[in-house]
Amino acid sequence: MGKSLMFNARSRMPVPAAELFAWHTRQGAFERLMPPWETVEVVERSGDGIREGARVVVRMRVGPVMRRWEARHTKYIEGSLFQDEQVSGPFARWVHTHRMWPEPPSASVLEDEVVYAPPLGAAGRALGGGVVRDRLERMFAYRHAVTREDLRRHAAFAGQGPLTVAVSGATGLLGSALVPFLTTGGHPVRRLVRRGGDASRGDVAWNPGKGEIDAAALEGVDAVVHLAGANVAQRWTPEAKEAIRGSRTRGTRLLCETLARLERKPRVLVSASAVGFYGDRGDEVVTEVSAPGEGFLAGVCRDWEASTAPAEEAGIRVVRLRIGVVMDARGGALAKLVPAFLMGAGGRVGSGRQWMSWISLEDVLGLIHFALFTPELRGPVNAVAPQAVRQEELARTLGRVLSRPAVFPLPGAVVRTLFGEMGQEALLAGAHVRPEAAERHGFSFLYPRLEAALRFTLGRTSEGPRFSHAAVAEPP
Repeated sequence: MGKSLMFNARSRMPVPAAELFAWHTRQGAFERLMPPWETVEVVERSGDGIREGARVVVRMRVGPVMRRWEARHTKYIEGSLFQDEQVSGPFARWVHTHRMWPEPPSASVLEDEVVYAPPLGAAGRALGGGVVRDRLERMFAYRHAVTREDLRRHAAFAGQGPLTVAVSGATGLLGSALVPFLTTGGHPVRRLVRRGGDASRGDVAWNPGKGEIDAAALEGVDAVVHLAGANVAQRWTPEAKEAIRGSRTRGTRLLCETLARLERKPRVLVSASAVGFYGDRGDEVVTEVSAPGEGFLAGVCRDWEASTAPAEEAGIRVVRLRIGVVMDARGGALAKLVPAFLMGAGGRVGSGRQWMSWISLEDVLGLIHFALFTPELRGPVNAVAPQAVRQEELARTLGRVLSRPAVFPLPGAVVRTLFGEMGQEALLAGAHVRPEAAERHGFSFLYPRLEAALRFTLGRTSEGPRFSHAAVAEPP
């Protein structure tokens, strides 16, 4: 008899079993459940979702190398169970059974059972068993948390029905997470794409640089989320500054003028802006009613927000989301900081006294969703956690989460030499921003504290094992 191992994760979910199962059947569920610290790329799909015979091929990091993993769905019982098995990949055996059952009166239970065998038999179990167990604990703690909170958020507005949502910037850090968040909640999404779009999927062709957009493809959308814009994290040459400003103002004005001319206008536009609107404010606490600041970023944000005027004048409810530093392991500032900290070379930037108004990616998604469904919310909305931190506190907290020192500072003079004006405005300056509008309208943050947000996105929970492990006998 051979030996396999069994991992079992079980959690209560806040919706009936039918809705829990339906969430897993919708487009984007696989992407939504992939932990941000894992490197995974879907390279091929075939078949019907999670039904028997459907197949998915991914490339994922296993240790220091990327490996191909092919899985095939082998069982499907509507409303209660589906199963996938490894066809080829890093394990000698992998069978993952997803079960859902009702828990009266209106909740359900999600159970993930994985029967697996590491490669190389007994040697593989001895050498890699602990690593695999830890990886499964981290992964399924994340998956169950995302499933539970997504279901809770969607259930809060289920009575308003699904919305058809157009999304620009759908391949960026925020957009690539927002699209599966919406589709798994039952909301059809039309992506605004510059090239390589899929008309059968409802993609909307546009080219902001040339002033081109397929207006007809936007007819009938209920809402628009506008996230597109050139990357700010680059040295600000005159050409880069023009690209940064132009990508925000020209694209936003083109979109808003088009929406204003539609026969059936969307009910709401959520348009990204940034806390750079406030400039460097020292220790002043700023809210949505505070005056704009000085500097290049503040000027870009003022022009960016002003470009939404055509939509607002046409009677569309406009929410201008002033987004803080997004904490997510997949990209942005955190992804740049983590490698240095893991090597033991992390520390404060500049004096470390500058304020950082941050937000978890999960709360950005939640706030966009909240804005889509809350008619009273309009105008500027600060998308930041309730508790801003100084940069030196971010460094200490990240070091603690990663179990690394945070004692190697990056002097301000070095930042200015390496990054010029961008380093001064984006890294050495800051503002203590409060989310007054979001809180006043009743938005609830999942991660109001920095350490909890970092532990979630990095998979470094401070809790002990939550799920069960056992050895099982299998036929040779």
